[in-house]
Amino acid sequence: MGAKELIQKKQENKQISPTSNMNMLLQSMAGAIKKALPAQINSERFQRVALTAFSSNQKLQQCDPISFLAAMMQSAQLGLEPNTPLGQAYLIPYGKQVQFQVGYKGLLELAQRSGQFKSIYSHEVRENDEFEMEYGLNQKLVHKPNLKQERGEVIGYYACYHLTNGGESMFFMTKDEIINFGKSKSKTFNNGPWQTDFDAMAKKTVLKQLLKYAPLSIESQKFMSMDETVKSDISANMDEINNDTVDFEVDIQTGEVINDIVVENTNEDEAN
Repeated sequence: MGAKELIQKKQENKQISPTSNMNMLLQSMAGAIKKALPAQINSERFQRVALTAFSSNQKLQQCDPISFLAAMMQSAQLGLEPNTPLGQAYLIPYGKQVQFQVGYKGLLELAQRSGQFKSIYSHEVRENDEFEMEYGLNQKLVHKPNLKQERGEVIGYYACYHLTNGGESMFFMTKDEIINFGKSKSKTFNNGPWQTDFDAMAKKTVLKQLLKYAPLSIESQKFMSMDETVKSDISANMDEINNDTVDFEVDIQTGEVINDIVVENTNEDEAN
């Protein structure tokens, strides 16, 4: 069924649910989504994941649907699945907008894809562990988890990387430093993964600080800049993906499409 038929069907049923309406929007953008995804990611599965994320969270359903799609497209461009047990990425309600946030496992995935890292990881340090760390020309890191007794409360987190060219670096933050950082930098500290999976967000925070000093490619830097952003339109995302243009309006209060959808392909190679 084409986009016009889907809209006509919606207009015949004024009681359409937010999930059904989002499903129509996703179908209308199927081509753009497919082009946004890396070759190894199945676009149909990604759309199902996005729809599941939307339908299982009433607060997302109350957000501007275009903001949700913009966040979803960012996740698509990175090839990360949002709001799944994998913890790769999150779509978080922020007022009427949706914030896209890379998870700890997603950040590891993006770093490993670059091919620059031989290994990269982050761990928590507990008060009864043996832990010693020194910065400088001859960096030193010793961490021996206490296996003979209760390890105690978490006191901090560290991250390390070893490059394929032999370079290496490490970074440490106390738990209090991470909490203060999260409160001051994250708009969604009081909800979302900071509250449901603090350990993963703490590891991501210290790892992200470490990567600021890593020799990242321009593409990797672009990926890093997408983290914890909110967008109210998808035009920028679409321009980066292909030359298709999508023209439609959405009622922010109801999430309904209120005019036709026109998809025009201006790519001459594809038109021939």
